[in-house]
Amino acid sequence: MHSQLDQARHCFAFEQDFVGSWRCIPLCVRRKLDLAGVKLKLSHWLAMTQAQRQQLVDWGDSREHLQQMREHLQLSTVTMADGVVKDLPPAVDEPWQQPDRLPDQLLDAARSRGVQLTPQAWQGMRELDRFALCKLARSGHDHHNLEAAFSEVLG
Repeated sequence: MHSQLDQARHCFAFEQDFVGSWRCIPLCVRRKLDLAGVKLKLSHWLAMTQAQRQQLVDWGDSREHLQQMREHLQLSTVTMADGVVKDLPPAVDEPWQQPDRLPDQLLDAARSRGVQLTPQAWQGMRELDRFALCKLARSGHDHHNLEAAFSEVLG
């Protein structure tokens, strides 16, 4: 079983091509941003130093930590070309936050790829795993990592 800290900073194997360089925002950070209610653009992320990006990867995901991260990002983006990060409503009752209800869109995405995704498997996943699958399966997203994500999370 994974600890909460592991979930807060875990990067998936299918993200390994940019781990360390942090040229993309990893899913563990994207989850924390959603929970904190912060819209961080990729241009914000890329304007940060390597150390600043690593700090966000390593940031905890408790309610207190998320509030601190939100305040930190508001302050640290003031001078950036894209301006201060935008506030969003913090994620509440999102499909990935509901282990008892397997989203139809995700079930359809799994079926169309020949992946067996059961309600029991969904319930047994970490929130981060559910977040990753939901984000990668949503309409309008390029689904190039979805098969790898199913493999990794269900494997």
